[in-house]
Amino acid sequence: MSLLVLISFERDRTDIVDRFKQTIRKMPEVMSGFYVTGQTDFVLLVTANSMEEYEQFTRFLVDENPDIKRFESMVVLDRVKAGFTLPMDSIACW
Repeated sequence: MSLLVLISFERDRTDIVDRFKQTIRKMPEVMSGFYVTGQTDFVLLVTANSMEEYEQFTRFLVDENPDIKRFESMVVLDRVKAGFTLPMDSIACW
C-alpha cells in the first residue's frame, strides 16, 4: 500500500528540518520526501505491506520526534499517473 503523509512541525527551525531530512533519508519506507511551503512542512510518499506495518512506522516517526505538531495520512486508492520524464521541449520554449 502507498500513503501520502503530511508533517507539520511545532517550530520552523533549520536544525529541526535538517534533522528530519536525515531521518527520512534513512527510512526505507519513505519512497519520496518533499520539503514544501504552506501549512505542511513535509510531504512523504510511504509504502507499507500492511496497516500494522504502517502503524509501526508512524509510531517510530512521530513518537521519536517531539517537534512534530501535526501528522496526517492519506491512503492512495489509485495511482492515476506516475512518471519521471521531464517535458524538455516545453521547458526549452520558455
